[in-house]
Amino acid sequence: MESIIHVEQIKKKFKSETAIKDVSFEVKKGEIFGLLGPSGAGKTTMIKIMTGELTATSGSCKVLGMQQSEFRSARFKSQIGILSDNSALYERITVQDNLKLFCKLYGAPLSAIDEVLGLVNLKGEEKKTISKLSKGMKQRVLLAKALIHKPALLFLDEPTSALDPGNTAHIHKGLQKLNESGTTIFLNTHDMEEADKLCHRVAFLNEGVLREIGEPKELRYKYSSHAFHIETFGGQKLVLDHSPDSAARIAELISNNEVKEMHTDNPTLGEIFLKVTGKELVK
Repeated sequence: MESIIHVEQIKKKFKSETAIKDVSFEVKKGEIFGLLGPSGAGKTTMIKIMTGELTATSGSCKVLGMQQSEFRSARFKSQIGILSDNSALYERITVQDNLKLFCKLYGAPLSAIDEVLGLVNLKGEEKKTISKLSKGMKQRVLLAKALIHKPALLFLDEPTSALDPGNTAHIHKGLQKLNESGTTIFLNTHDMEEADKLCHRVAFLNEGVLREIGEPKELRYKYSSHAFHIETFGGQKLVLDHSPDSAARIAELISNNEVKEMHTDNPTLGEIFLKVTGKELVK
């Protein structure tokens, strides 16, 4: 599958501090790729390098077939959408008028406004002035802005951090629909449940170092102890290892109709992150 992002040994230094340390990864066209880590891990710095807002100290970064020297070009900007901490809206005008301006800027049809308002669950709110919106509603307008021109590649930096569970679920459905239509999504998040739900592959970034990368299912298998957790109708809670003796014991319990519940050890992405880095993720 074609790579839409190719990062090779990227390093970024700010004076004496190194924020990104020799990071390498690829993002395939059509996937949702999650860069996961706590605040301060270097996730936002990485997005800023890939979108041309920052220049890497060393290493190479190729996005949409273009080199870093081309990231400020109109050709590059027209193919990407960005929701980041630097995204802004015109506070004194309405949601609809903001989106009209962005349609003009990106050359998108005005008919795109109704579609993106549906994706971000803002239909019926388009006449409201931006300054009167809650933080969560502004976040959804910013996401609509990033989607208005149907970019080939969408960069999202903590897109649901200010949203309630209902709107978060709606946004997740919209992003999955957008991805199914062909948009590649690069997602920065510290929300492991969000990453597990949306991402085809994830990478763990901690203190500027890429610690692990893979499909969530593969990572859960890799870091599982493969033990069997069994609760019997008699109230026993057993933990049996993955061995022939355990298999015989499980078969015996099942044949005697003693098993109330059984599951294998299956760590969450948050638990895996803790194993890999020694740090817990706090929302």
